[in-house]
Amino acid sequence: FRAVAHREGLLRGSQGSLNVAVELRKNSALEELEAIYWFTLQPHGDDGFKVQREVCIVTGQDGTEGFVRDKRGFVSNPEVDIPEPVEEGRGIAFKPAVEHDALVLPLIAGQHPFRQVHDVLSGIRVYKIDPLVLQNPQSPDEGRRLLANGGNAASVLKRLGRHSPEELPNVRDLLAAIVPSMIDVNPTTYGNKLSLEFTQQWKSGDVTFDAANMSDGTLRALGLITAVFQKPTPPMVVIEEPELTMHPGALGAILDLLQLASERMQVVVTTHSPDILDARWIEERHLRLLEWEDGKTRVSRLSEASRDILNEGIMCAGELLRSNALRAEGPAS
Repeated sequence: FRAVAHREGLLRGSQGSLNVAVELRKNSALEELEAIYWFTLQPHGDDGFKVQREVCIVTGQDGTEGFVRDKRGFVSNPEVDIPEPVEEGRGIAFKPAVEHDALVLPLIAGQHPFRQVHDVLSGIRVYKIDPLVLQNPQSPDEGRRLLANGGNAASVLKRLGRHSPEELPNVRDLLAAIVPSMIDVNPTTYGNKLSLEFTQQWKSGDVTFDAANMSDGTLRALGLITAVFQKPTPPMVVIEEPELTMHPGALGAILDLLQLASERMQVVVTTHSPDILDARWIEERHLRLLEWEDGKTRVSRLSEASRDILNEGIMCAGELLRSNALRAEGPAS
């Protein structure tokens, strides 16, 4: 809470509040459901917080269900609209015991249809692959979820080989597109640790290397590929600066990977690279600009002029960024 409520007034007992709202639309993860989930946090005590209000509304083929949690208590109602304060006791189906600084949704995630909403939100993965971590032997785990720094990539690939072996050729092909001499990568066991073993093609025959002898760009590329092919497939991945440590000639393959990923899940990429934005399939609707203004980060759509240039094919987003002409939409008046 302190990391988000960085403004001094909000942390010193003011009555201000923080609002977080998420709209989930129909997709493969939500099947036939749409949902709105939001909560409001207020400072509480010296450095704590409390949940002032929490609302979840889920709409599907069988109608609308939802819950409201506020200072009056918790109410679930099978036909709830965007709620105003509700009468305590109306439509209660269950009553979870909840602390002032805890959210209700994780506690009732076993209840249909809130399970799908919880699974989508908790399934979001954020990645900043660290090559130094991939160089070292890794503690084995279940391999169901790639760690944010890629530190269990060997376990994820091992699970992929057991449960989805048909995906392994795609992993190898994408890695070979980035490192042309690469023909294979496999998890190997060293005592009670797992490591990665790479096979490259040389004139004299195939040669194997362990991860400690591979370049940072190769290891980052493998981490990104593993993030896309991990099973189960996450509903959304956020990839921070995929261009880092990458040879410029490999960025085309990274863009192919991102486009492939977008067919499997929602993908959010942060980048400062005009080379990434040079991809011709990137449209203005894909782009948001982040700017630091007056102590806060503002996320904006492109300006009308920038959108027109992209839509008419005059320049691509990378060219606009290089020429310092990629402009944000002005704040609403």
